[in-house]
Amino acid sequence: MEVAVPRPSARLPGVSMAGFRQRAPALVDIEMVAHPSVTLLFDLGEGDGVVYDAQGRHERGSVVIGLLPGDLRAGGAAGACLQIRLEPAVAAAVLGASTELSGTVAPFEEVWGRDAEQVLDTLRATRSWDERFAIAADMLGRRLAARPRVDPEVTHTWRRTLTSQGRVRVEGLADEVGWSRKRLWSRFRSQLGISPKRAARLVRFDHAAHLLAAGHAAAGVATESGYVDQSHLHREVKEFSGLTPTAVAVAPWLAIDDVAWPSRSPVPPG
Repeated sequence: MEVAVPRPSARLPGVSMAGFRQRAPALVDIEMVAHPSVTLLFDLGEGDGVVYDAQGRHERGSVVIGLLPGDLRAGGAAGACLQIRLEPAVAAAVLGASTELSGTVAPFEEVWGRDAEQVLDTLRATRSWDERFAIAADMLGRRLAARPRVDPEVTHTWRRTLTSQGRVRVEGLADEVGWSRKRLWSRFRSQLGISPKRAARLVRFDHAAHLLAAGHAAAGVATESGYVDQSHLHREVKEFSGLTPTAVAVAPWLAIDDVAWPSRSPVPPG
């Protein structure tokens, strides 16, 4: 698998991109593990492409994967693919805060709107990954500039949840932004499509999943990630991915992260 990433100077805050190309034509069957981001996957190959199976619903081609997609698999003929991960606050601004994506896998054309086909045609016609990254950054940047962003208090809450690896109390975050717990819960849920508590659980799961993928024992991962015990870890992993900790540890979707994103991008201030 060939992997390409943008130059550091070309990166947008809250956005991670990577390009993947199968060195030789091959069929894939990959269990995709939940991630604390909204993911855009652009199928740039020829032929039938990849089919995504999410809870019995099948989508083919370029898709948008919302938070908490559940038991998700990708299968079919893998070619070239551009993957973009958007922090939830960025996704809400780019795709529209009213777009309900939590728990869904939807065709890109449905979510993006009327110029979706033009975007896809342009990306497919471009052979250089640097050019593709530039095209993607431009289309995202134009939407960010033209649309209202989520409340700064919501963005702050998300970033604190991320940097704390999900080990933060909602009450404390409400105090930090000067809101009541009820108001923060309502605004966060309406703008990001997930409650603050569930967001914290997702971020904590993501941290634990990557520790498992790095070869750490489940008992130690449970302790380091803030779970009550190994059984608690097992239940959370099963709920978010449909897999056991043992299966998550060898999931190729996680293994590629260290190639595409060897270290997490710093969280921008604000």
